[in-house]
Amino acid sequence: MEKNNKKQSNSAINGLQPAFDTAEMKTILNDLEHAVAAVEVDGKIGLVALAGQAENQKNLTLKAWVPAVSGESLGDESFKRTYGLRRAVYGGAMANGIASVDMIVALGKDGMMGSFGAAGMIRPNLEAKIREIQTALPNGPYAFNLIHSPNEEMLERNAVEAYLDLGVRVVEASAFINLTPSLVYYRAAGLSIDPDGTTRIANRVIAKLSRNEVAQKFMEPAPDSMLNALVTEGKITAEQARLAKTVPMADDITVEGDSGGHTDNRPLVTLFPAIIAQRDETQKKYGYAQAVRIGAGGGISTPAAALAAFMMGAAYVVTGSINQACIESGACIHTKQLLAQAGMADIIMAPSADMFEMGVKVQVLKHGTFFPMRALKLYDIYSRYNSIEEIPTAEREKLEKQIFQRNLDDIWDETVKFFTARDPSQIDRAENNPKRKMALIFRWYLGLSSRWVQLR
Repeated sequence: MEKNNKKQSNSAINGLQPAFDTAEMKTILNDLEHAVAAVEVDGKIGLVALAGQAENQKNLTLKAWVPAVSGESLGDESFKRTYGLRRAVYGGAMANGIASVDMIVALGKDGMMGSFGAAGMIRPNLEAKIREIQTALPNGPYAFNLIHSPNEEMLERNAVEAYLDLGVRVVEASAFINLTPSLVYYRAAGLSIDPDGTTRIANRVIAKLSRNEVAQKFMEPAPDSMLNALVTEGKITAEQARLAKTVPMADDITVEGDSGGHTDNRPLVTLFPAIIAQRDETQKKYGYAQAVRIGAGGGISTPAAALAAFMMGAAYVVTGSINQACIESGACIHTKQLLAQAGMADIIMAPSADMFEMGVKVQVLKHGTFFPMRALKLYDIYSRYNSIEEIPTAEREKLEKQIFQRNLDDIWDETVKFFTARDPSQIDRAENNPKRKMALIFRWYLGLSSRWVQLR
């Protein structure tokens, strides 16, 4: 508590009624919106809520006081200023629009930012969502997700082009293992010189990650090789390439602890301080005008968890899985009910649809669904055989009956139609590669998971 002198205290608390009862004092302390004074009256210590109204009190002696601590006062002021927020909080993306237009608009109107779940969307659908959100929030705040798609480069490239064409100024880069030309293009294309000679950053990047080596890539400027290639292709100017060497790849890094979706199951309490220290060392080296801010995500689902993150030094906090149970979420009622009933033991790691061939796993709900076990079975089969044709007849019949509930040849026909509209090169590459063809068929099942949670 901060001490003050008696003269100042009496003028501040005259007219306010002290509380001496334990329950009443607890109520006063729990009201963080008001400053609290500890006062002595006739040898007894009581508490005064400085915004209260009561009879004029004499003989009050101030012992200590604490200022109000509102939700708006937590976090980094520069983060709030950069994105035009009242609170240093944003809602993380959930794929295929589960982090919906309604959710992003609701967060934005309440002074927080939401990241639309753009992962998995083809460009026409994504552009429609961009326009919806821009109409509802013409001045922001909002962000759009840009997920790393190593097996579908066109999807990532199309998303970046849509963001640049329609003026999306904040992207949440998630699941990146390495920087990609598309991400560097987005960052560099928004750079210019202000009249005072400083670098103006129009396109903001918030990187969501859980590994130190990946964090380092986002803390440093974009690599020369990618910048030079973009200049050669005519996508950015030589001046923008030069400016890109003066700023980090990300304005902000969300340290993602043990979370839903893509995760390395890292404990936030150990990972976060390590990346803070890494940021400090990198800042010494480059001396950026604005140091990369470090936020926290993963398991931020209660006020106590949010406060703990802020106490560790988080510039902001990110909520994710908990948002799926919100009214505005794109998840259906059944999914929301399953999530509301789930405990910590009701989750499991399962193969990821977007990085299936790499063996990457994501954290999913196992309570009330067979999906995780079936997904693990598919990856086991993928690891053991080189083509659909190699799978023993009895094993294939099990797959068709228990998992796909359809003939695998029919699934391949659907897969061809899907990628013909989305990214035809995927089919071209699979036609001459039986292993890749098998992966696309298995990904058909895995990719439906985020759509099933939206079925009503």
